[in-house]
Amino acid sequence: MVTAEEAADLEERGEVVVAASLREIAEAARAGRAVLVTPADLAAGDDGDEPDAAAETAAASLCAWAGATYFRTNRPAEVQQALDMTASIRGDRPPALTRRALA
Repeated sequence: MVTAEEAADLEERGEVVVAASLREIAEAARAGRAVLVTPADLAAGDDGDEPDAAAETAAASLCAWAGATYFRTNRPAEVQQALDMTASIRGDRPPALTRRALA
């Protein structure tokens, strides 16, 4: 995750592609580019209201699955947990906790 200042700096230097849809994220990631997303923008409805935490974390998970690498958010703890879960499901990292259920 990056702060607003760090995101602006990355954009100015041209090191990231700013994506506004899952299609843009996937295309940029396939091209090998680093992708910056704002999950709240993707989760916002047509009415323009700010999305709740659940919608923003769901959007962050989808963006991560599609290949986004940088995330700009006002809910860093919730989004980081969603990103960790997504990475574990994809097999990019081991789960934080594993349990074996043997009867």
